[in-house]
Amino acid sequence: MTEKTASVHWQGQGKQGQGQISTETSALKAYPYGFSSRFADDRRGTNPEELLGAAHAACFTMAFSFACDKAGFATELVDTQAVVRLVTDGDGFTIDRIALSLNAVVPGITEAQFQEIAETAKKACPLSKALAGVAQITLLAKLENAR
Repeated sequence: MTEKTASVHWQGQGKQGQGQISTETSALKAYPYGFSSRFADDRRGTNPEELLGAAHAACFTMAFSFACDKAGFATELVDTQAVVRLVTDGDGFTIDRIALSLNAVVPGITEAQFQEIAETAKKACPLSKALAGVAQITLLAKLENAR
């Protein structure tokens, strides 16, 4: 069993407020976020959806690599992107879709085996399970030629 910790410090009110996100590993240390980095195009800060996407992509990638290992295939290269969509929902917001895109080099695997392992990993990764309330989690998996 493992527990990881993240914390947020927020100052100010609503749209004018600013937050700082920190993680126990210091991967993020007082990293800024606020209204403009979440709902506008301010690239000087992060936002919860971006962090969720990064976490989901990282979790899925590991699950995929471990599943390939278990099936007897060594992953040579795995790149994953997660696009998290936040939409208006009444007076608030909801995440209605996460689109995962996987590109991987896995020597010796067939397309059918690759797709099956990728889909199984998507369902088995702890973040996918935690995000079961998201209406749609899609996966586009592309097998690349060995390099």
